[in-house]
Amino acid sequence: MKIAIVCYPTFGGSGVVATELGLELALRGHEIHFITYRQPVRLALLNNNVHYHEVNVPEYPLFHYQPYELALSSKLVDMVKLHNIEVLHVHYAIPHAYAGYMAKQMLLDEGINIPMITTLHGTDITLVGNHPYYKPAVNFSINKSDYVTSVSQSLKEDTCKYFNISKEIEVIPNFIEIKNHDFTEQKVCKRSVMAKSSERIITHISNFRKVKRIPDVIDIFYKIQQQIPSKLMLVGDGPEKARAEYLCETLGITDKVIFFGNSNEIDQILSYSDLFLLPSETESFGLAALEAMAWRVPVISSNTGGLPEVNKNGVSGYLSDVGNTDEMAQNAITILQDMNTLEIFKNNAYQLAKTFDIENILPIYENLYQRAIANK
Repeated sequence: MKIAIVCYPTFGGSGVVATELGLELALRGHEIHFITYRQPVRLALLNNNVHYHEVNVPEYPLFHYQPYELALSSKLVDMVKLHNIEVLHVHYAIPHAYAGYMAKQMLLDEGINIPMITTLHGTDITLVGNHPYYKPAVNFSINKSDYVTSVSQSLKEDTCKYFNISKEIEVIPNFIEIKNHDFTEQKVCKRSVMAKSSERIITHISNFRKVKRIPDVIDIFYKIQQQIPSKLMLVGDGPEKARAEYLCETLGITDKVIFFGNSNEIDQILSYSDLFLLPSETESFGLAALEAMAWRVPVISSNTGGLPEVNKNGVSGYLSDVGNTDEMAQNAITILQDMNTLEIFKNNAYQLAKTFDIENILPIYENLYQRAIANK
């Protein structure tokens, strides 16, 4: 199949999922065309089955804000015609589904009917999409998609609650590529760069927005390190990073916290980690938690959104109410204070992550593409 994938090319979860999906589809012999304004961060290597087409947005003094949707829809039309693309898969309702619909209409005028699949990832529904300024357009774009998927049952329920949806929404969870994970002992010696052998390594990865509750991450770690020697690895960048640095300085734990910023070494950092913190206000799925679990890292998280579908309480980690940092810290200590307990949670986290292996999820997407093409 010839498949066009439209996504954000950033470090965010939706871009990562879209890129990994496309790369795996390419390995199975499908022809994949990524169409976005910058090469996705996980798209490190192009091959005969993987193509990237940049969306250029000309700057005109007339426009206060450059019309990306217009440029994207025009680019989609050109690429569909040039490469005989059979199906369009857009990740995020806005602006991608909106632009995709416009491209579909332009192509129909030329006798080309291309099916469009829209995958909902979270903030396109619960945060941005629900804003009064955007809600009518998002509602329209979802209903005009040929097929709609969401990354969790929780997100599906939120979408139906916030919008007037007439389309059936299929739940296809996010995934992880387990086969690439290397647990060999040769990596252990590098752990000393981040922490002493007697210290536990605790990690948080996010875009440092308010919804991630970064002060809670700091607070949980502060309470943990009072009882268990440990270091905190903070990976990512965003508006809350400066506040996190200030909190660490105020609490006197700057020497126990490493700020990595955005990093392409996430797998390596997780391979050394003993515990992952994700106390978010909301998570549509919790891809960061799943990535940690795939590296045998148990998770302490809030119980909001799709997180209970990923992190099983008392099995792969613990769930707590949003903001209950005392309980989160105590649960973390319960896992970390005993090596046998930690090893049980590590193994459980890995076994649960394997159920989300891309080998299990990819055939669901392939089936969906085939249905879309057959029913266009």
